[in-house]
Amino acid sequence: SETKKSLLENRDSPLNINEICFERNIMSFNKQKIDPELGRRVHEHLVKLGVETPTVETNLSRSDKIEIIEAKVSDIMRTLGLDLTDDSLTETPKRVAKMFVTETMWGLDYDAFPKCTTVENKMHYDEMVVERNITVQSLCEHHLLPIVGKATIAYVPNKKVLGLSKMPRIVEYFSRRPQIQERLTEQIFHSLQYILETENIAVVVDATHLCVSSRGVEDTSASTITSKLGGGFKSDSAARAEFMRLVSLTDRL
Repeated sequence: SETKKSLLENRDSPLNINEICFERNIMSFNKQKIDPELGRRVHEHLVKLGVETPTVETNLSRSDKIEIIEAKVSDIMRTLGLDLTDDSLTETPKRVAKMFVTETMWGLDYDAFPKCTTVENKMHYDEMVVERNITVQSLCEHHLLPIVGKATIAYVPNKKVLGLSKMPRIVEYFSRRPQIQERLTEQIFHSLQYILETENIAVVVDATHLCVSSRGVEDTSASTITSKLGGGFKSDSAARAEFMRLVSLTDRL
């Protein structure tokens, strides 16, 4: 509705938690459940480990960011000689600005970190939990072109078991920012170690980079695989082999 549109575009201060939850119902990056406090703790953990995305504090609201980016995109398009009075182009700067802030880069905002529901491992489950074919949609931080692929995550529970939907949400969160695939893999890995309080985490990401396929070398068949293994997945050759066998199955599904 116009009321919702006005609230989201014209707000001049950061959203509080209730407004973020409201916003999440009507914008593409929005999910129903968030945990900003967990997000802040995860952020501090990643900073200590040296694997956090390089950022600076701007103190800008989302509407401020959209307005500034819109003006810059307009400048770029005019510099390229595009006619912004044409009805096909006139809204492009605003579309791009909204896309950056609310769709492709919302993972820079730790207030939007997903709530990660865990339950006590009362069943004493001590084998692998593996989630395959998790969608990865990110942006190369060198050219801001898409990175598209799949992730596989595994862990062996200690005291906690994580809700199955939370692993894709964590992947989505860290994907929705400019990335290099190596750091994306590290961030997913260390966040899960922190949340689950176990070293026994394994992450594999297999993705295609449009900065490779659509420009530069223009290799349309290349893909990149990164992995990060911890605990028994790294030290136990049998556990590592079993996990990698399960990863390889995703290619045949």
